Amino acid sequence: MSEPTTAQHQTRETEMTTKTATASHFARSADGTRIAYEAHGRGPALVLVDGALCQRTLGPSRDLTSALEGSFTVHSYDRRGRGESGAGKTAYHPDREVEDLVAVLEAAGGHAHVLGTSSGAALALAAAAQGAPIDRLVAYEAPFVVDGEREPVDADMPARTRELVAAGRRGEAVKLFMRTVGMPAPMVAVMPLFPMWKKLVTAAHTLAHDWDLCIEEQQGRPLRAGLYAGSTVPTLVLAGGKSPAYMKNAQQAIADAVPRGRYLEVAGQTHMVKGKALAPVVTEHLLAT
Repeated sequence: MSEPTTAQHQTRETEMTTKTATASHFARSADGTRIAYEAHGRGPALVLVDGALCQRTLGPSRDLTSALEGSFTVHSYDRRGRGESGAGKTAYHPDREVEDLVAVLEAAGGHAHVLGTSSGAALALAAAAQGAPIDRLVAYEAPFVVDGEREPVDADMPARTRELVAAGRRGEAVKLFMRTVGMPAPMVAVMPLFPMWKKLVTAAHTLAHDWDLCIEEQQGRPLRAGLYAGSTVPTLVLAGGKSPAYMKNAQQAIADAVPRGRYLEVAGQTHMVKGKALAPVVTEHLLAT
C-alpha cells in the first residue's frame, strides 16, 4: 500500500533487487506453511516486513538490509504467497500472517526487533498487539486513512481484487491497486512494459491480503478504539517529511494509540523507503538502552 510513486521508484530499484541471491532458509508457520527468509549481518536480530507486492527480490528489503546489516542480523522474508514462501495451508486471514511473522521471529532466535513498511507496518503493529515476541518495533507509514484529507478506500476492495484474480485478470488487479493508491494513469498504462511487471502479476492474489490488513483503517474514520491496546512493545512510528498530510496524520494517530508509541518524521522522505535515510533513525530506536 503506498502513495502514487510506488512503481516509479520500483523501476529505479530494479538493479538493486537483482543482487546475487543468498541461500534461502525456511521457517514453518503455525498452519504448516513454509516461509522463506534470509539473514545478513551481525548483531541483534531484526526482521523486515514488506508492503504490498514486495518480496525479498523486489522492493526495499535489499536496500534496507544493506543499510542496517552493519548493526543488526537482518532477516528479510517473503510473505505468504510471494517469492519462495508457500501460498498457505489454510484459508487466508490476517492472523495467519501474524503467525508467519512469529515463525520468522522464532527462527531469528525466539525474539527480535521488527521494521515494518507500508502494509507490512500494519502487519507488524497487529502482531505486537497480539503479543508476538518483538523487542522493539519501527512502523513506517502504515497506509491508513483516518480523516478527511483524502477520500476513503472502497470498502469492497478486497472482494473486487479477489474477483479479478479468480477470473484470471491478475494484471487488472494490480492496475486497480495502482489506481487506488493514486498512481497517475499514464504510469499505470505503461507498467506492463517494465521488467518487474511479471513479478507484480505473479503476486496479484496477495493484494487482497494487504487490503484485508488495512481496509478497516482506510475509511476516513479515527482508528478503532483499543486497536493496539495490547501492545507492550516500544514502538517508533515514522512518516516521511514529504508525505501527504493524510499519511502523517495517520502515523500520529497510530503513535497515540500504541501504549509505548512515539511519532517522528524523517526529513526529505516519501512513502518509498530509502535505507540510508532510515537507518540512523531505526538504529537509534532499536539500540536505545
